[in-house]
Amino acid sequence: MSVATGLDRPPTPRAASAAWEALLRTQAALMAGFEAGGDFDPLSAREYDVLFRLAGSPGGRLAMRELVTGALVSQPGISRLVDRLTAAGLTRREPDARDGRAIVVVLTPRGRALQRELGRRHVRSITARLAPLSEREARLLQALCTRLTDALAVPDHADRPDRTAWEDAS
Repeated sequence: MSVATGLDRPPTPRAASAAWEALLRTQAALMAGFEAGGDFDPLSAREYDVLFRLAGSPGGRLAMRELVTGALVSQPGISRLVDRLTAAGLTRREPDARDGRAIVVVLTPRGRALQRELGRRHVRSITARLAPLSEREARLLQALCTRLTDALAVPDHADRPDRTAWEDAS
């Protein structure tokens, strides 16, 4: 029988707030570094995210409503974003065979090639930015983030929790 310590209980409001602030600062610093380093050029981070999600979906296809799920963009925002990607030849829109009222967004060969190129660049950047962590710490960070995401029931990219940027770039 082990003796429970204060560290075994749910976090206090102070500890929860400190953890949240650390997550927020880290995410902001990482994204600023990715954007400053040109990880997603010639796309925006949100445009790259759409290509990433499409690349990880069966057949490179997702219904427009599925793109909205998990995105930090509204339905009209996703529509405009997909319009830009379609105009650039990176995606195309098709009617949904299961629901004639819905639209499916499909990754084009050009979009897939660009996503792979940017994915490789992004993985190098991720690796460099996480270099202060050991392999064990990086795996622990992944496990903690996954555990929290699962507990919050947040939809992940293309419903594939095992998919990582590294796997996508290879």
